[in-house]
Amino acid sequence: MAPTDHAPSGDAVDTAVFDVDGTLVDTNYQHALAWYRAFRQVDIVLPVWRLHRAIGMGGDQIVAAVAGDDVEKEHGDALRSAWAEEFAPMLGEVRPFDGVRELLGDVAGRGLTIVLASSGAPDHVETYLDLFDGRSFAAAWTTSEDVDRTKPEPDLIETATAKAGGGRAVLVGDSTWDFVAAGRAGVPGYAIRTGGFSPEELGEAGAREVFDSVGDLRDALDRTLLSGR
Repeated sequence: MAPTDHAPSGDAVDTAVFDVDGTLVDTNYQHALAWYRAFRQVDIVLPVWRLHRAIGMGGDQIVAAVAGDDVEKEHGDALRSAWAEEFAPMLGEVRPFDGVRELLGDVAGRGLTIVLASSGAPDHVETYLDLFDGRSFAAAWTTSEDVDRTKPEPDLIETATAKAGGGRAVLVGDSTWDFVAAGRAGVPGYAIRTGGFSPEELGEAGAREVFDSVGDLRDALDRTLLSGR
């Protein structure tokens, strides 16, 4: 059994920051395909597996990360527009992972303030919130309009915590980039494997513990910083 991971007395976590894309809703592979098709619009063909490895970064980061600075300079804005065009038909396929409502309800019931962190387009985020009734659990949420720099920069996590009025936060995410950003923000975190990254990768990126599913994290709340103790 994993060790109990409670905060020191007087330094308890008061805010739970939940990544949305890939953690609460199943979008990572749609994002990878949308980027693949977007790059093809400018006659660049990238392996989908390589694009998947970058999902979790925001659109301001991913083009240079997978194709280089020259492609970003020449095609960056066009690629982001093409990505939006390619992703739009797949938005209706997105579904929440099993147990999301129950997990959020349990965390809120333990006295933590919930904030939902996304750098997605506002209309996409609104759609995701509708899928799991996110507004009924969250004190606040973010969209692409809230930050200038997305993950792996720490801005999104810092902004999400501030919007919720939180002091000491903990992150729940699915990608290595979530935990690189969390580390830069000084925020501990727990990973769910719903993004398709391995436990070893997530741990090396900074996740304290890695869970196979939303339900597995819910079952383990008592031994995590999400326990409310």
